[in-house]
Amino acid sequence: MSSNAPVGVFDSGVGGLSVLHEIRARLPDESLLYVADSGHVPYGEKSPEFIRERSQAIAAFLLEQGAKALVLACNTATAAAVAELRERYPDLPIVGMEPAVKPAAAATRSGVVGVLATTGTLKSAKFAALLDRFANDVRVVTQPCPGLVEQIEAGELASPRTRELLQGWVEPLLAEGCDTLILGCTHYPFIKPLLRELVPPSVSLVDTGAAVARRLQQLLDQRALRAEPGSAQPTRLWSSGELAQLQQVLPVLWGEALTAQALPVAGKN
Repeated sequence: MSSNAPVGVFDSGVGGLSVLHEIRARLPDESLLYVADSGHVPYGEKSPEFIRERSQAIAAFLLEQGAKALVLACNTATAAAVAELRERYPDLPIVGMEPAVKPAAAATRSGVVGVLATTGTLKSAKFAALLDRFANDVRVVTQPCPGLVEQIEAGELASPRTRELLQGWVEPLLAEGCDTLILGCTHYPFIKPLLRELVPPSVSLVDTGAAVARRLQQLLDQRALRAEPGSAQPTRLWSSGELAQLQQVLPVLWGEALTAQALPVAGKN
């Protein structure tokens, strides 16, 4: 495998672009491939079997494009599929992600941590294991956020509807005494500015994008797969969703225009 081969990243939609930002900032010489499975968003409402099938199909597609490593930039996909992918591709660097329970438990002063996440993530065995492992000394209050991913997919990061939804979910967490909020979905960092308006400055917002980028760097270094300086190619992006809508929101979420291609990976809802 060439060290200048690209890194493949995928998510149920555009949320993983928040992780892609962190990867590009930490590893600017890496060429990046990104798949938004927006035709099936959100994964949080789908069955684990469906998510595993999609993850396997998208991973195979990214490897066909020459990916030297995979990043599951999705908490729900990681919970459902990362173990199976690592078993299938034992020699491939694969980075998953999980809600930031450990750093949040360390950061809280009140001893109460709130979690904003999809239904799928909160119901997963992986999340339950995280709580067992890292949250014994704190109280964790979970809050599913149905519909929030769809608002972000539409580029509505600060619309009245998004504000109304978010306020309805955040207020009960604050009332419980949460001083640390975990953003348990890769879509959610995009609404940090809105969240900041809705919570006191003393409340910490924690996500895991930077930690994923650090872990990717570690794995590439271990295998001598870091790209040579100046070798990065333009980021390539595919989507299973509506391309016209994606092209509208990409400048908002990515900060620059990208041309999205249709993902040639079939699948049914």
